[in-house]
Amino acid sequence: MKKTALSLSVFAALALGHSAQAATSVKIATLSPLSGSNSNMGAQVKNGAQLAVNEMKATFAKAGMTLSLTAYDDQADPATGTAAARRIAADKLILGLVGTVNSGVVIPASAALAPSHVTVVSPLNVSEAVTDRGLKNVNRICARNDAQGPAGAEFVLKTLGAKKVYVLNDKTPYGQGLSDQAEKTLKAAGANIVQSEGVGADERDFTALVTKIQTLKPDAIYFGGMYGQVALFAKQLRDKGIATPIVGGDGYDSEDLEKLAGTGANDIYFTSIAPLPSAVPAAKTLATNFQKTFGTNIQGFGVMSYDATRVLLQGILNASKLAGNKVPTRAQVETSVRSSSYTGLTTGDVKFDKNGDRMNTKLYVFAIKNGKRSMASSVNVIRK
Repeated sequence: MKKTALSLSVFAALALGHSAQAATSVKIATLSPLSGSNSNMGAQVKNGAQLAVNEMKATFAKAGMTLSLTAYDDQADPATGTAAARRIAADKLILGLVGTVNSGVVIPASAALAPSHVTVVSPLNVSEAVTDRGLKNVNRICARNDAQGPAGAEFVLKTLGAKKVYVLNDKTPYGQGLSDQAEKTLKAAGANIVQSEGVGADERDFTALVTKIQTLKPDAIYFGGMYGQVALFAKQLRDKGIATPIVGGDGYDSEDLEKLAGTGANDIYFTSIAPLPSAVPAAKTLATNFQKTFGTNIQGFGVMSYDATRVLLQGILNASKLAGNKVPTRAQVETSVRSSSYTGLTTGDVKFDKNGDRMNTKLYVFAIKNGKRSMASSVNVIRK
């Protein structure tokens, strides 16, 4: 009997210890494409978040919480991303999510997370629908399509001096939304839209489009799409001797664009929600730590993910304080993240409006010439 009682006592103690440990453990998740043609961007999101988690573990430990990150691969696919979101919702230790890369993924995924109050802080998603739905759990630290599209159009008109423009999109919420906003601005300024059409995001043979462009002879091409597809389009275009400038949005913001385009990586311009790290003084230490930790260079998307993660983590800490220094509930984190102000971030201070949009941010204009990129300028974006 004594042996049995002792065994039960030890078992109970172990169970209590496990319960106490579980009660203090908190997690956040990332959701991004870790496989497929957008995996370079997805890895930047994951690694930027992981670096922020690594740096803030000690602060969480002082607050009585053990912090960790779990990364999910959405494959840039809405169905895959939504399925992952359901798994995230089922893991009660996860208090928030940083992601995604694709607006077409974050829209259904965040809706799936909303009933469970899992907070989303998006570093990159630009579609207006991300925040215009009025979901309390969704926030973003980047500019929107309705700022980025017009900025790209202004570049086409004023810097390139184009009068005839071919508008193309990849038929995704991201690409079509971006191109629609650019086209609206171009038309309002009197530009001649010689063609406006979509091409499937998985299309890789642009023979018919190249032939059409040879016939229409536009001064510029605005293509709302992602770097993997745009790189092949540029290569096929340049291989036919067509030097027409290609302009787009932050979907081009990957160093793999130059690698995939090869000799076609010339006269390509894009607006980006993310800066060139070397052009941001505050990113110097971050870049060094990123290289040391992951053995690769941080890109603009990594910077944005790092800042988005810092916002989420600070929001959790603020919620913990309001909860009497206990692990906060998901609903408490949801309220805290939206209502808090954040300072000392790489890309500047962050405060969200009632819909979860960042009130003051920037857009950056990049140029790729002969395979090399540079940051040409930046534009302040202020939401009223």
